[in-house]
Amino acid sequence: MSFMAALGFLTVLPVGKRALDNKMLARAVAFFPLVGMVLGLMLVGADYVFRRGLSDLLSSAMVVALLVLLTGALHFEGFVDACDGLLGGHTRERKLEIMRQKQVGAYAVAGGVILLLIKVAAITSITGVSRVWVLGFFPVLSRWGMALALGVFPYARQQGLGSAFRGAGPVSVGIAGATALAAAILLGGAGLLLFGSATVLALLLGYGISRMLGGLTGDTYGAINEVIEACLLVIAAAIVPHWTVVPVWEGGF
Repeated sequence: MSFMAALGFLTVLPVGKRALDNKMLARAVAFFPLVGMVLGLMLVGADYVFRRGLSDLLSSAMVVALLVLLTGALHFEGFVDACDGLLGGHTRERKLEIMRQKQVGAYAVAGGVILLLIKVAAITSITGVSRVWVLGFFPVLSRWGMALALGVFPYARQQGLGSAFRGAGPVSVGIAGATALAAAILLGGAGLLLFGSATVLALLLGYGISRMLGGLTGDTYGAINEVIEACLLVIAAAIVPHWTVVPVWEGGF
């Protein structure tokens, strides 16, 4: 049930959504990486189909667009709102106020365009079997980063979309981390490098945003997910020439 709650909250997949209480949503944090795995498998399948008739560049753009659609633009919207609020406000109160507004500012537009360009360019530069593993893996790790931020840093508002997850405890976060780590180990040293990168990024981003806002918000959780996704894709593109999918216990990088 908690997995279905996570799947229903983080995606637009028809999983029989219903009213969920805060306890169930807090427990659902444990399954964030599994939701990422579902999304990753869908991206791998879609990319295979796209590349049968499209160029790598256009296929990459279609994959990025599909991910935005599958998540209902939930995280992307949080990212662009966070760009406006964190970069446009001069005080904590003003930053929080801007993130609540419906209007889209220059920082949001620029940030959203740059984010999508980086993702498309990074995926395009990843070829061969490595592309399969990267597409299947990066949504797992970005959602692990989001789960970690949820568990470590306080919530900045009294109410809000992300407030339902403030009860996520160490058990839920630990399960999420164990899931992501197990996937990383299966992919060898490169997977562990990406896991470590996602973990460090989540902590750094969470710390930096908390310093500005006194905690995190629903928008900043989405922003953390999006930034981690983009950074992992760039890192993966950089290490593709050395990528060998061999379990770490067999000495694979």
